[in-house]
This record gives sequence, C-alpha cells and structure tokens, in this order.
Amino acid sequence: MPRIFLAGLFHETHSFVDETTGLAEFEIRRGGEMLGCAGDASPLGGVLDFAASEGWEVFPAVDYRAVPGGTVTDEVVETFWEELASAWSSADSVDAIYLVLHGAMVAESTPDVEGEILRRFRSLPGVVGLPLFGVYDLHANFSPAMAEHADCLVAYRENPHADARQAAIRSAELLRRCLETGERPRILLRRPGLIWIPSRTGTANDPMASLEAAARQAESGTVWAVNVAAGFSYADTPDTGVSFQVIGTGNDAEAEAILDQLEALARELDAIEPEIREISPEAAIAALKDEPVPGLTVLVEPSDNIGGGAPGDMTGLLRALVEARIEGAAICLNDPEAVSQLAGLTAGERITLSIGGKHSRLDEGPVELDVVFVSRSDGRFKLEDRQSHLASVSGDRFDMGPSAVVSHRGLTILLTSRKTPPFDLGQWRSQGIEPTELDIIVVKAAVAHRRVYDPIATRMLWVDTPGPCTSRLERLPFRYLEGRPPCSPQVSPGT
Repeated sequence: MPRIFLAGLFHETHSFVDETTGLAEFEIRRGGEMLGCAGDASPLGGVLDFAASEGWEVFPAVDYRAVPGGTVTDEVVETFWEELASAWSSADSVDAIYLVLHGAMVAESTPDVEGEILRRFRSLPGVVGLPLFGVYDLHANFSPAMAEHADCLVAYRENPHADARQAAIRSAELLRRCLETGERPRILLRRPGLIWIPSRTGTANDPMASLEAAARQAESGTVWAVNVAAGFSYADTPDTGVSFQVIGTGNDAEAEAILDQLEALARELDAIEPEIREISPEAAIAALKDEPVPGLTVLVEPSDNIGGGAPGDMTGLLRALVEARIEGAAICLNDPEAVSQLAGLTAGERITLSIGGKHSRLDEGPVELDVVFVSRSDGRFKLEDRQSHLASVSGDRFDMGPSAVVSHRGLTILLTSRKTPPFDLGQWRSQGIEPTELDIIVVKAAVAHRRVYDPIATRMLWVDTPGPCTSRLERLPFRYLEGRPPCSPQVSPGT
C-alpha cells in the first residue's frame, strides 16, 4: 500500500496591518493529532478521508494553520521547518508527499514562504525523486518556486471556498493517477501582472466565472488540471497577483496555448467595470433611512475584512450607526479588552465601554458607549455550513474566544476575543442572536460572506471606510511589486 507523508502550512498574510502573526496565533497539530481532522470539512480532512478509502498509509507530520493576519514571524517559519524536517527524518518507505497549503504566506524575512519551504524540502535526502502533490487556496500568490519544486498543486475553484475539501480530494485523485501510472506531471506557470481586489475574485461573477469555465474546458487527457489563482492583493511581494497554472504530462506547447488563452481572457475581463461598487458611510445611512426595504440589509465593510487579515475592530460603520441612531442592527467586533472589562457583570447592568479602534493606525480610535450587558460565552460554536469559507480553515468548529453581547440604543454588539471571519450564521445563533430577525447586520468581509448571507438578505450594500483591506489599493504603500501599479482604474470603488 502507498505510504503518504502529510503536512500542512496555512496562512493568508496581510503586509499592511500593524500586528505580526506569531506562534501563539497558530493552531498546531503534530503527528497523530492530525488524524483527528478525518471526517471534518477542511482540506486536511478531505485528503485523510480519501487516503482511508484508498487504503493508503498516512505518515502525519505537522500541520500549522491560522486565520488571516499580519506578517508571520520568522520564528513560525523556522519552527515549522524544524518540525517538518525532523518528521521527514523519521519517516520510512515514503511513496509520495502531500501538502495542504495556502499560497499567500509572507514572513518577516521570507516573502514566499511556501516556495521557500518547498525548495528546502526538495533538498532533503530522498525527497527529490518523490511525487509532491498538494492543495492550495484560490487566493494564493503562486510563485515560480512553487511551480519548480512541486509536481502538482491543485487550487480551490470556488470563492466563497465551498469546495476546499473537494479540491484536496481532487489533488489526491491525481496523486493516485501518478502512483498507478508512474507518470509525473509538471507545473507550467503564467503570471499576467494583474492584481484584483477581493471583491473581484468571487467565482459567481466575472472575471473569475469565465476564467474558471475556460479552465474546466481545457482539462482533459494529458492536461491533468488547470488552476486559476486570483491572488491576494494585500501581500506585498514580487509574486502578488493573478496567475494560471497548467499541470500535466503533455508537451509545453499545448500548455502554453492554454495559458495564452487564459491570459487573453483575463485582460479582456479586467477592462470590464466591476459589478460591486462601494458607497460612503453617509450614503449607506441615507439608504437605510430614506430607502427602507423589508427584511435584512447587510452592510459589507471590506476595509475591515477579517478574512483578508484586517483586525476586525475598525469603527467606521459602528460610528455611523451610532451617530445616526439606527436601531434593529447588529455588528461584531474583535475586542478582547472590552470583553475582559465585562467580567463579573450580570445581565441588565450598564457600563461605559471603550469599543474597537485599538489595532490599526488607520482607525479613528475606540468609540465610548454606554451599553447594557446582555450575555457572555466561551465563544465556541459548531459551524452550520460544513462547506462554508470558514470550514476551509477550521473544519467543523470555531473558537471566537471569550465573547460577550452588549446593546446600545437598539444596536446589538457582539464582542469577541479572537478574530472570527463572518462566514457562518452559527456565530450569531450561538450567542442567542437570530440574524433573520434583524433589520441590519454589519459584515466585515468582501465576498466570502455571501454564501450564508445572500439567502437571508433582501439588500446588500458595500461601504467604503478607512481600513487595511481597502478596495483602493493605491492607498497602500506597496514596495515589492517590481514596477507594476498596485491596481488599474477599473478596480477602484465608487463613491
């Protein structure tokens, strides 16, 4: 039976947030602990289940994963590498290697963490002759080193990432093909120099919808897989941006023709006006007051997109709602300091609380509010949607850390101690809040929230506020794009 060496390294890195991401922010599984992910909704769970169905023997090495955040410390990279190399030294009779990656991880001294890890790994004794397969996130900034040192890395095809687990299985199926036939595919990479903000990377709409459709049509015969990587625009690296990969065993001319087609299509679609336009907070408040609609209105705040690495405590929309005295609304902010100040209170007690605005210089600072304490919890909840974007990172459960609910003049505020991407309605219901009974919910996201909020929302408004995940990329101090502009005029939001 084939013996598969399995490891994972997963982090989407934002180069422009103030805080770094250290070891304490990573959820780490070592050896047999990784096997506990079998059956869950994560990519790791997918490959474990496929391996079991095929009768493969898995050698679990180490798995590091964290929610998106600031630049990763060098300590994380070196500690992971030491554990990976140590695990390899104790692995016997391995037939193949499988890695669960993100593809947009940036460390203090390493702009291309995945490429560097792959390069080092290939230099270890016995690795160079083995198939190295894996899965990666659609938002990867795919580097030449990744293409050079891996045989086959398969991307998610959907954003929101409902297919993360299935993408891992697709890659495992290709590994089975490799092991059964002895064929070793290779990766040909094309990077057209385009950078798209997250709201342009949803796969239900163009440009991604047409690109993914074209990629599927090209997959047959010696073309094992065609990836469309949308890139992660907030990682400041030479590799940042859209890319395509053709993986196969055919001739280079066939692969280059496919890459030519995808690049031409991407450039054509890049010139099309974006479907999502952002409005000012003032315009959003005016819409709420002057153009009311039945049901739920979702206010989307991309600049504080937790799934993109923002702190989740920006106060732009909080201030707007408070100043306009909007009722029937709810907002979630990541604020462990505020949660700790509520310790010991009982339901109904009042307190003046400093909320949000503590973790980015781009924010105006905390908002002082007189609030009523409602409830507290440990913040753990089971995901309602096992195919959600959040499941691709955390499996079946998520821990928001100690959490509390307070209210202010008809505004419900959920405070967490751990950044929680708003991709599952269990976040609200676990705290006794029914989202379908609200008039307004603020969502700190860009696209990935839509899988769960589209079915319950009557209206969705994207709002332009200050923050590190701004859709106006020209506001960010890029240094490493190798002469490319950070964005084209077409990606700038409306006013």
